Amino acid sequence: MATKPGPPITPQGMAALKARYDHLLGKERPEIVEIVSWAAGNGDRSENGDYIYGRKRMREIDRELAYIARRMKILRVVDPANQPDRTRIFFGARVELADEDDERQTVTLVGDDEQDAGNGRIGWNSPMAKALRGASVGDLRVVRLPGGAKEWEVISIDYA
Repeated sequence: MATKPGPPITPQGMAALKARYDHLLGKERPEIVEIVSWAAGNGDRSENGDYIYGRKRMREIDRELAYIARRMKILRVVDPANQPDRTRIFFGARVELADEDDERQTVTLVGDDEQDAGNGRIGWNSPMAKALRGASVGDLRVVRLPGGAKEWEVISIDYA
């Protein structure tokens, strides 16, 4: 039985996840451990704010570290620069779109772990990305959003 490939992520997205993991493990967690150790030595832990907050923050960090480790294990790094068919929209494409009123918008299709709609980075499994997949320049695609359906024309496709 073949294993299904994991969700895609760009090399930059994986580097950012690894940097976050390294920061939490190498900097933030040791600082909190030090505070908790100091606070524990101050006696009554039940009313010690530094101890209580420190233990809570340490649990949050440990949860995030575990989550990031699981994600990094299953994610599949896909470099958009290696895309052989640059005439159609696939993972990593930077796409310029125009709506019915000729309002322009540029979006980049990235992994769900690195999406940032405010900066035009939309997740691979978002409604817009799903509608755009496989489209070529000049194609019209209807995107169904909570606010209703909207039609977009593909103006350009670029793989950085």
